[in-house]
Amino acid sequence: MHENLVFVDEFVPGIRWDAKYATWDNFTGKPVDGYVANRIVGTRALCAALAEAQKEAASLGFGLLLWDGYRPQRAVDCFLRWSEQAEDGRTKLRHYPNIERPEILARGYVAARSGHSRGSTVDLTLYQLATGERVPMGGGHDLMDRISHHDAEGITPVEMRSRQHLRAIMEHCGFRRYDREWWHYTLNDEPFPDTYFDVPIR
Repeated sequence: MHENLVFVDEFVPGIRWDAKYATWDNFTGKPVDGYVANRIVGTRALCAALAEAQKEAASLGFGLLLWDGYRPQRAVDCFLRWSEQAEDGRTKLRHYPNIERPEILARGYVAARSGHSRGSTVDLTLYQLATGERVPMGGGHDLMDRISHHDAEGITPVEMRSRQHLRAIMEHCGFRRYDREWWHYTLNDEPFPDTYFDVPIR
């Protein structure tokens, strides 16, 4: 591992994670290049802010569940190659039901250079501490659709409140949102704003 990148669970005790791109449960339908281990990685600054967010969430009865953090550049390149491949329909209904593969770049759901590769961006959701159940958010991780936008129409009041809880927690702890993905937050004062790492997660 690069000296500036660390395993989040070692710096934020008790945090939950499910590194989607290390599994078959993601929009490509298989593990993604660079994700050799199912762990979440980030900068120390990211970890410090997540520790504060975890405390803030706990005060409201929530825990944090991480889906992605640092993303190797080779994984981003893998996404780009996938977007150019012929449609096989395996993940379309769940992840991009209303657009075609090549549109995921134009619509801003995937970029040739991802903030994740700088090590201070995270994809996450909330769960209930009392039950361990995820809170309803009105669509899952990497649903590339207008309903994933922060203030999307068509979600329930409960789902909207859940998104607002997550947004309030993260923004209070020094993160900024990405308007097209309710789960995506970047540290305001990220330590490597111009560096795109390409170290595999092992």
